[in-house]
Amino acid sequence: MKVLLINGSPRPRGCTYTALNEVAKTLEQEDIETEIIQVGQKDIRGCIGCRQCKTNGQCVFDDEVNVVSKKFAESDGIVIGSPVYYASANGTLISFLDRLFYSTLADKTMKVGAAVVSARRAGTTATFDELNKYFTISQMPIVSSQYWNMVHGNTPEEVQQDLEGLQTMRTLGKNMAFLIKSIQLGKKQLGLPEKEESVHTNFIR
Repeated sequence: MKVLLINGSPRPRGCTYTALNEVAKTLEQEDIETEIIQVGQKDIRGCIGCRQCKTNGQCVFDDEVNVVSKKFAESDGIVIGSPVYYASANGTLISFLDRLFYSTLADKTMKVGAAVVSARRAGTTATFDELNKYFTISQMPIVSSQYWNMVHGNTPEEVQQDLEGLQTMRTLGKNMAFLIKSIQLGKKQLGLPEKEESVHTNFIR
């Protein structure tokens, strides 16, 4: 079992990393392999809607997205971490996620997802909601914690003083491990839910 943790901050060891690392340590204690992937400072352009990934099997822009896509397909869960910019996620991260979720053709059903948000003060809940939408459109169960998955602080040292935030990260890690293990058992005994043929309705007459 493996979980990818995506660091959408341009600072590799900043506040967002501090939160993600707390989740990762807890997952490792639960015998789940983790990998933190730094994307926030990469040169990643947005999706252009060319749909070539549907025939090529990968995005036409051969960058970090295609590297992570293969890992995402093989993982059991993903944690997306972002700092807050104007009550929203880092723009580079959004470009990355748009292309990652669209171009990864492997079935994401019952992969487990969680969002982690870091801010000095405000904008966390809006960013948290924004990131969770990637999971809900992909039939991915969302992992909750004892509070919304956020930490506060302007520096990693300040985040370390956010004891409630760090505890929220540890609870998130434990809940994620439990959910992944439970889904594994469910797959063996019940299989995945049966899917209907996809229907697309356009309200243009």
